[in-house]
Amino acid sequence: MVKDGAAHLRSLRDDRCIFIDGRRVQDVTTDPAFAGAVASAAALYDHQARHAEAMTFETETGARVNRAWSLPRSHAELVARRRAMEAWAEQSCGMIGRSPDHVASTFVGFMMGLHAYAPPRAAALADYFAHARDKDLFLSYVIVNPQADKAKSAGEQPGGGLVASVVDEDSHGITISGAKMLATSGIMANDLMVSGFAALGPGDEAFAFTAVTPIATAGLKLHSRRSYEAAATSTFDYPLSSRFDENDAVVVFEDVKIPWDRVFVHRDLRMAQAQWHETRAHVMQNYQCIVRLMVKLRFLLGLAHKVAEVNGILGFPQTRETLGLLAAKAQNIEALVVAMEAAGENFHGYFVPNRPMLVTAQVIAQTTYPDFIEAIRGLAGGGVIMVPSSAADFDGAEIEGLIRAAQRSPVTDSEGRVKLMKLVWDAIGSEFGSRHLQYEMFYSGAPFVVRGNSYRFHDWAREIGFVEGFMDSYALDRTARKAAAE
Repeated sequence: MVKDGAAHLRSLRDDRCIFIDGRRVQDVTTDPAFAGAVASAAALYDHQARHAEAMTFETETGARVNRAWSLPRSHAELVARRRAMEAWAEQSCGMIGRSPDHVASTFVGFMMGLHAYAPPRAAALADYFAHARDKDLFLSYVIVNPQADKAKSAGEQPGGGLVASVVDEDSHGITISGAKMLATSGIMANDLMVSGFAALGPGDEAFAFTAVTPIATAGLKLHSRRSYEAAATSTFDYPLSSRFDENDAVVVFEDVKIPWDRVFVHRDLRMAQAQWHETRAHVMQNYQCIVRLMVKLRFLLGLAHKVAEVNGILGFPQTRETLGLLAAKAQNIEALVVAMEAAGENFHGYFVPNRPMLVTAQVIAQTTYPDFIEAIRGLAGGGVIMVPSSAADFDGAEIEGLIRAAQRSPVTDSEGRVKLMKLVWDAIGSEFGSRHLQYEMFYSGAPFVVRGNSYRFHDWAREIGFVEGFMDSYALDRTARKAAAE
């Protein structure tokens, strides 16, 4: 039976510990800070249940689960998997960045590199993967250390105990304490993976671990940022914030016990890095991100064109120049997705996207999204500010008369103009919109890290060989120079 939204909602009614606005949340499925986003997550599972043939596949155990859990062995299987990810991204206009297919993709990448793990950790990983896949679980993760003193290592942070680390272990498993960020979508996930991306050195063994545990585990506490959903006055006023605020939270671990069969890396400095790059976890998780961004840019491109139509500027040469440039940038990301699939590699029997092209897309993405936001701001001008205060202003009487007098467009009525401009503001100017700008610029890492990966994974031997081969085709003719001198 394919997992649907009702099943996911039931799975979230547990003893998870989430704090926001000075209180502990009793039920994320009904709390005004989270209910809209949780309903949107459930809607993803309803979509897969309605379109099971395209969205799911059957495992060797007979379970039918989302294609995000599949390990493609051919180009066709990779593309089928991507189309399912596209369909999910379309349900939120690409605004839910950490949808269930993201961390599932990370684990798919881990499994592709299972050979890199030492026993018994490899067996634990394989066992958990089968469990999470067959249950079609929604996973979140925390892999970044809380910001404090970036000039110091994890163990040198002021006050000590800031970064989550292994503080004890016994025959049953490990105990971890400390904090990690940011559990994006953690409030609506089933399990949480805790790991690290930062470089570690001798003496940092306690930080070199990867493990997974249910969100409702004793001692695991999520401290949520401000809820943009809770501040949304209505869906009409905030059509994105009210439904797709996936949330981010700092996770604090207070002596959280994790059994050995859920520990995949343990006090292993080399494996803490190898799990990302000697497997294909880094590729598969970021491939999902770029596919999701591809869908998001399509939405923003349509939004930009609609703004030009409503403002009556579509015929202006400078407007068409702007829209043409945005279209090219969006198509660039789409072309890279197609290219990284077509040029995919065989990795231990699995077919995965081309890694250098994937990293190229990441580099370009970090500047493409800000370019889109800036361009839409220019097309909208003051139109996103002159909108009525809220949907309540459409009172059918005097105030709505003022709206009709002031809100006009050559292609729609007053309500249509306000509706569009409210959507534009939510996408580019609200707290929700500003968070997305920050997210798209930094979720894959600081620009120097992403560009460093581009350098690291590029086939420099090809280009250097090209240059050196050409240089070998000519030489300094010392004999001719000597004869000329005489």
